[in-house]
Amino acid sequence: MSDNNYSPIQVELEKDKRYAWCTCSHSANQPFCDGAHRAHNKPPSLGFSVTEDKSAFLCTCKKTSNPPYCDGSHKN
Repeated sequence: MSDNNYSPIQVELEKDKRYAWCTCSHSANQPFCDGAHRAHNKPPSLGFSVTEDKSAFLCTCKKTSNPPYCDGSHKN
């Protein structure tokens, strides 16, 4: 598989808003959870929020050591 299949997705995150990052790769709304993990018997999403409005690159390969943020693991 090429790196493009797992390239991080840049998103605009809002201060104090709750987000659900997909941990299973089955969501059609990557990098966010759409509940697809339930049908695939996978672990639930990772909830997170940020303390300030910011742009971030969220992981789609699910190998990051800093979830939900991309750490470049998709290149390995």
